[in-house]
Amino acid sequence: MTQSRIYLDYNATAPLIPEAQDALLDALSLPGNASSVHSEGRAARKLVEGARADVAALVGARAKSVVFTSGATEANATALTPNWFLNGKPLTPTHLIVSAVEHPSALKSPRFAGEMTRQIPVDGQGVIDLAALAQLVAEVGDAGGLPLVAVQLANNETGVIQPVVEAADIVHARGGLMHCDAVQAAGRIPIDIAALQVDTLALSAHKLGGAQGVGALVLAEGRAHPAPLITGGGQEGWRRAGTEPVAAISAFGAAARVALAGLDRMPEIATRRDRLQAELTRLSNQAVVFSSEARRLPNTLALGLPGVSAETAVIAFDLAGVAISSGSACSSGKVAASHVLKAMGVAPDLARSGLRISLGATTSDAELERFVEVWAKVMGKLAMTRAG
Repeated sequence: MTQSRIYLDYNATAPLIPEAQDALLDALSLPGNASSVHSEGRAARKLVEGARADVAALVGARAKSVVFTSGATEANATALTPNWFLNGKPLTPTHLIVSAVEHPSALKSPRFAGEMTRQIPVDGQGVIDLAALAQLVAEVGDAGGLPLVAVQLANNETGVIQPVVEAADIVHARGGLMHCDAVQAAGRIPIDIAALQVDTLALSAHKLGGAQGVGALVLAEGRAHPAPLITGGGQEGWRRAGTEPVAAISAFGAAARVALAGLDRMPEIATRRDRLQAELTRLSNQAVVFSSEARRLPNTLALGLPGVSAETAVIAFDLAGVAISSGSACSSGKVAASHVLKAMGVAPDLARSGLRISLGATTSDAELERFVEVWAKVMGKLAMTRAG
């Protein structure tokens, strides 16, 4: 009998959870536009606002602070703009400062000229250098500029949790603005936007088991906020034009609700991850676990094996019935050397071997045991090919 596949790529996208699927299908049966005033429209609006409250609860925000977008890439693009407002008055950041390990949607933001962007270096574990950030912010401030800083809460490749609170303190002390991509962290560690002290926060539904194609930009209460990226309509309180995708938003709310309730299971997932890490490094004693000394998300394991091509390994595991990845999944299906590992100073040969294994709430011990068996076979074959 053919065995079922093992899915260990939750950081790329989490499978649609039953609660989100039910919400999606129920909403799809409704005919109303959420902006219409008739009964059908009001029913659709009720779903949107219920989801807004659920997403807000996941990050400790007020419902009115959640702006639904097409995804986290749009949320990042909205925040990383030179057009902000504070108390109704224009505020113009002059420089964009991003960590060297940010998601490409932040690293490649087109709304600041190249000479107006800076990168925050990271150490060998992938943690941002706070002293370097302070220096960058000071340089911008001393020149009469206003810095806009983007630091992710947790890295999508290594799972490293960044010192966002400390970074925000540095930024705000110089009057700067702070955006945080919390896509990977949401549902895996507790998040409170007020405690993080950031101005804006980006989220994505499909990382939580919601539908693809919807995300959110969350605005901190009482702080500055960016101008809308998409204009032309009054949806989302004039903060993002376009008819809301009611079904996808409803599924997002359901996924957020489940994710918040499931945070107490994260220590159990961390234990599974650690056990898996021990088994894989036992089988492949040359394997290097990236960021092993840093605080990491409980579900994420990134490692490399010198001399083994990540692209070859990912394909071999796929043929063996296992889905893992190499770095980010946002590169048009291409496998290339990780910019995250490069920023960490990892040697090129080792960086090209980088693999990411990410667990989900439903990943079972039996699946991980079977994956260990597959790992032994696949890596054994690749080692023989390399030796030959």
